[in-house]
Amino acid sequence: MNKRMLWVASGIISLIVLLSQCITQPPQDLRGPAYAGANTCISCHQNIYNHYAQTTHFKTSSTKILGTFPGTFTYDDSTRVEMLETDSGRVQGGHLFHLSVGSGRHAQTYLYWNNENYYQLPVSYYVSAGHWANSPGFPTSHPKFDRQIPSTCFGCHSSAVGIKSVTMKGRGINETFEKGKIIYGIDCERCHGPAAEHVAYHAAHPEEKQAMHITAVRSLDNQQQLDMCALCHSGLKTPQKGLFEYKPGDAYNDYFFPDISGPSKPSQLDIHGTQYQLFTASRCFKQSRQMNCTSCHDPHQDEANNLVAFSKKCMQCHTQQPSPACKFDKMAVLNCVDCHMPKLPSSKIVLSGAYYLRTHLIGIYKQ
Repeated sequence: MNKRMLWVASGIISLIVLLSQCITQPPQDLRGPAYAGANTCISCHQNIYNHYAQTTHFKTSSTKILGTFPGTFTYDDSTRVEMLETDSGRVQGGHLFHLSVGSGRHAQTYLYWNNENYYQLPVSYYVSAGHWANSPGFPTSHPKFDRQIPSTCFGCHSSAVGIKSVTMKGRGINETFEKGKIIYGIDCERCHGPAAEHVAYHAAHPEEKQAMHITAVRSLDNQQQLDMCALCHSGLKTPQKGLFEYKPGDAYNDYFFPDISGPSKPSQLDIHGTQYQLFTASRCFKQSRQMNCTSCHDPHQDEANNLVAFSKKCMQCHTQQPSPACKFDKMAVLNCVDCHMPKLPSSKIVLSGAYYLRTHLIGIYKQ
């Protein structure tokens, strides 16, 4: 073989090796090799995945921006913040919308990127109200663009975020992030655990029908199932460790310091973000030994506003139609929820009028 042919052959072999690496080496999940990624679940669980993709958990963070453009919000000091479409993209007060937080069922708030950090924009879009207003916890007196978002927030609104560095700053923690490194929404492995071993096993053993090397939520005891939901549905707490470390079956108390400063009565809790505390304070929960969030909610289905379906869950225990104390006729069973879990105003979200969310404190309300 002459030198020219040897050079050509060597080049062909190098090209084959390079192409084979491109084909056989899929990008590793941001969380590491133990994770398979939600797209891997589709091949075996297509129907479940299609339904789950419509849920608020799946949509709780994304690049989809709702709201009307152009739009404005005027603060008490007469400062106007404008939401505009520009050649560079959508902007708020001159800052590019980088990503949205919130499914958009009730509202969306937005983050912008600056100097290796995420910051929350001061104006959010409230879908149910149909207009722009101050973001939750932000003042109405003036715009504020300096609220830095820590990884703790991403722990409940995404499945992973790329953290570049973590340093101590006094008593606090200073983080920097990798731009664009995020797994949006709450994906399959946040609730079922790392799935790479599960996928590899069933690819090698297609005849095996029992799910191996994966956590079925129903296999957890009742408190473990409650803790899984409480991780993100019990309000803001001081974390002991990162929420992305959570694996199904872990104890809630291992992730947060005890809260000794909060309200002592359920009636004093704000309905925003405290679903776990309100639900577990309910008489229905206290009188049941096995009631948990999935007693009423199917996490794989979009059940928004399906009051008939929820009322049927009530009637599984409250078999009398209606109960002796109920003043309505049998048609009332089509909507137990509006009477016993009414929408109440939140003090944490203040607009021009009250902002209503459904309470999870199940009870009898005079109104």
